Amino acid sequence: MSASDLSSVPAAELPAELSESVILLDVREDEEWQHGHAAGAVHIPMAEIPSRIGEVEPDAELFVVCRSGARSLRVVEYLARIGYEATNVDGGMVAWDAAGRPIVRDDGAEARIF
Repeated sequence: MSASDLSSVPAAELPAELSESVILLDVREDEEWQHGHAAGAVHIPMAEIPSRIGEVEPDAELFVVCRSGARSLRVVEYLARIGYEATNVDGGMVAWDAAGRPIVRDDGAEARIF
C-alpha cells in the first residue's frame, strides 16, 4: 500500500461538526496537544495508537491529524492495515489553523499551533 492509495482531505473541507460518528483523531504528542487542538478532537499520540485502538469507534467517519500531515499519514496507513477506514488531513493542524478553523486549549489560555 502506498500513500497515493490512501484518502486525504484538506483541513478546510472537514465536516464542521465532530461527533461520535465523525471523529478527528489527533495523533500529536501531549505537549503539542496542550498548546492547541480542535475542539471535540480525540487525542491519542501516534505511539499509543496500537494499544489504545479500542478507544476509536471502528464505524465512525475517521479523520487523522498531526502537525503537518506526515505522522497522521503513517497512522492512516496503519489503520488501513488493521481494517479501519481513515482519511489523512492534508497539512495537519498547521493547515487547520491557516484555514481559520477554531483551536482551543484545555486551560483556556491562547491556543497556538507550533
